[in-house]
Amino acid sequence: AMVRTFGTAGPIESHDFSGKTDPQIARELLVEAKLPTERIEDGFEALWTEYLGELETRLSELPMTLLPGVTETLAALEAEREIALGLVTGNIVRGADLKLGSVGLMGRFAVGGFGSDHEVRNHLPGIAIRRAAENWGVDFDGDAVVVVGDTPLDIACGRHCGTRTVGVATGSFGMRELESCGADHTFEDLSETGRVLEVLMS
Repeated sequence: AMVRTFGTAGPIESHDFSGKTDPQIARELLVEAKLPTERIEDGFEALWTEYLGELETRLSELPMTLLPGVTETLAALEAEREIALGLVTGNIVRGADLKLGSVGLMGRFAVGGFGSDHEVRNHLPGIAIRRAAENWGVDFDGDAVVVVGDTPLDIACGRHCGTRTVGVATGSFGMRELESCGADHTFEDLSETGRVLEVLMS
């Protein structure tokens, strides 16, 4: 999609994507490729059209993989009337829908904050919290919210918005790395559903 839109994908093979928003990733790569800001801005709309078409095609052939304990944890949280589920992701909203849909999780999150809402990851929890307040008619203060993620930037965005944070070492970062970034709790994965629920609901 980058090549079709801009003629280059920049140094994509060596780029660190971890925990970033889609627009941030694209901008960083294009800046590295020395494209001017105006050209980048003018091409973003066409980029996302190309990207989503390609993503939908590829996901039909190779869907996302559900990690251990995700389905069980979501089901247990949904059964709790006092729990509100939201999604915070650097994906643009339609990209998130496609990825969730590929593993049967579409519709499990009533609200969210997405890369298409803001390019800066730290703003996304606040956006999701505002939408949750509007959706459920409840004010969610920081202590009532938990951001769960698998990268240091996930932990950072939760801390930026004053939420509690849980690191899950299912990506490129281990428990120790996530702890050193300030995660309040860490897990190898979500397979120990009982323990995970204790932390999330404490």
